[in-house]
Amino acid sequence: MVTNCLNCITRVEEVWSWRGLFYREPQFLCQECEKQLEKIEGERCRGCSRSMEALPSNLVKEEICLDCHRWELDPEWRGILHKNDSLYHYNDFLKEYLARYKYRGDHALAKAFSHTIKSYLTKIEYDHIIPIPLSDERLYERGFNQSTALLEESEVRPSHILTRLHSEKQSKKTRAERLRQKQVFQLVEVDVKGKSILLFDDIYTTGTTLRQAAKLLKEAGADEVSSLTLARG
Repeated sequence: MVTNCLNCITRVEEVWSWRGLFYREPQFLCQECEKQLEKIEGERCRGCSRSMEALPSNLVKEEICLDCHRWELDPEWRGILHKNDSLYHYNDFLKEYLARYKYRGDHALAKAFSHTIKSYLTKIEYDHIIPIPLSDERLYERGFNQSTALLEESEVRPSHILTRLHSEKQSKKTRAERLRQKQVFQLVEVDVKGKSILLFDDIYTTGTTLRQAAKLLKEAGADEVSSLTLARG
């Protein structure tokens, strides 16, 4: 079966999968585009998945990156987010691809990551997987929640138990402004006591958004909160 690359429209052919003799796994990107996605491999920060291999020694503290070390030094945030796992480096290719996906409404681009996300999630256990929500205003502006769509394309049913207040776009805020911002999430009436929660978002940058959501869940009694993001910025 012949399909077109979601990114460059080049014609690509589906290939056979060893998962089933009579199952052909669809290919959503051509080989040239696929190889531009850089999976995070090798040594990484156990706190945020940042690649440690090219990180200067002055940005490493006690076997984690300096950013994570600073979070853990703050009593308010220590232990709030158990860990973050990210799948890809946020390189120029992925940055442009996600910009098209998020801001130009190209919902179908989420399909390119469905196999990788689904494969990761089959290896771990959690009680709820929660996509980071958008505010009503932002959802109306974009037309869809990019994190929810990524999960749905991966055949994962998310739990919508967080809502978000409207605020300025995260991409327009400096790191310092993100760190100072007030709680922007609210929890719907649901019992998360003793539960293991996995947050899901498209990009990990400073980790502030994920930690705000994690803090709310921990205060509500969640036993452990971790996160999975498509990319590590």
